[in-house]
Amino acid sequence: MPTDAVGRFLAALGPQQQEAVTSRPPQEQQRLAAAWERELASDDELDTLDELSPPAAEAEAARRVMDREG
Repeated sequence: MPTDAVGRFLAALGPQQQEAVTSRPPQEQQRLAAAWERELASDDELDTLDELSPPAAEAEAARRVMDREG
């Protein structure tokens, strides 16, 4: 399991979204991963989902970031 933010963000994405992110410059990947971490930390709905299924919460936050910033 990846321990850096970009690796964890990529792991939360589907295959097509992973490809879209990895084709971007490293700085952009880091920016998206930071946005993902902020989404996880700031959304109360994701906190509840995280208690039930951490991978589902991470995937939902990743989807939101890609929809908004991707």
